[in-house]
Amino acid sequence: MEIDFAADGFLADPYPSLAVLRERAPLSWHAPTSRWLATSHRTVNAVLRDRDLGRFWTDREPADILEPFNLLHRNQMMENEPPVHTRLRSLTAKAFNRGHVERLRPRIKQAAESLLAATGPEFDLVNDLAEPLAVTVIAELLGIPESDRHRLRPWSAAIVRMYEVNRTPEVEAAAITACEEFAEYLRRLHRTDLLSHLTGVGLTEDEVVASAVLLLNAGHEASVSGLGNGVVALLRNPDQLVRLRANVALVPSAIEEMLRYDSPLHLFVRTAARDVVVDGITIGEGAQVAALIGAANRDPAAFTDPDGFDVGRDPNPHLSFGAGLHFCLGAPLARIELSAALTALLRHAPNLELAAEPVRHPTFVLRGFEAVQLSTSTGR
Repeated sequence: MEIDFAADGFLADPYPSLAVLRERAPLSWHAPTSRWLATSHRTVNAVLRDRDLGRFWTDREPADILEPFNLLHRNQMMENEPPVHTRLRSLTAKAFNRGHVERLRPRIKQAAESLLAATGPEFDLVNDLAEPLAVTVIAELLGIPESDRHRLRPWSAAIVRMYEVNRTPEVEAAAITACEEFAEYLRRLHRTDLLSHLTGVGLTEDEVVASAVLLLNAGHEASVSGLGNGVVALLRNPDQLVRLRANVALVPSAIEEMLRYDSPLHLFVRTAARDVVVDGITIGEGAQVAALIGAANRDPAAFTDPDGFDVGRDPNPHLSFGAGLHFCLGAPLARIELSAALTALLRHAPNLELAAEPVRHPTFVLRGFEAVQLSTSTGR
């Protein structure tokens, strides 16, 4: 079985194909992409934690044309291993520690409530809540004024399309433009908050800009798609919505289940620094392994009723934030953002249902919706 990661049927619902692949072998060769595919929870977790399988940036070709994109990625901590990764992560970590992000919770809750208060009886979850909330959070971290915040989403959308399996010249051209514009904007921006902190602790100019791009792309896309995927799953499992409304103390576990059930990020790539054995198979030096998060998160060896949606699931060892050295630094902030949005939505909408079939992005690596039209009765 050779999965076509760009096929319409696969993009609409990848989980049956991922299950077949996982049942066949936890690690298998995928000729079309020239990569090993890790699919079981145990194997994906092992791949993400193996220090001999790392992130080693290779400039995208043609390198001269794609230099704006390459420049913003070769200086990111996510694309490097120790000692570069260690230095970048240690200098950035203070801004994302639990105490610091907890201080942002009241502002994030207020923003979510304000956005929902401005909606009518029908609204788009993605465009009216998820996206503007994510933009608000990231813009405030980066010190971007309100007058410029509308520019963030188009920049992010253009850049992240480069991460997909099949990209076109048009995608590349849009990404180059976005990288150039965003980098130039950040270099000219009067720096406060996070950018000021990163400059002050010793990051180079290129590293500061690259870190900001990573925050925009990883934080924004994961939060937007995590909320969209999760709310759609909740509405398609109405018994779980009733259960959550009856016990809002389940919101934290519901957030984890939303992230597990339909992860916003489906693929992490690792490269072998030397020959390494995984599940009895030798991965040759330089070979790539794609850790398929969606397959791991639906593995019956790790989860009871893995294809079921359970807002009270415990334990829930999902891998949506990764594992090991590159575990998502922004996970605490993402959880606060998702919790604030879901709590506000439950309070705002005593009756909530899909007003139309949600529209998916035709992508796999970053899995989410373009639009989720909701109908609500607020009692106002």
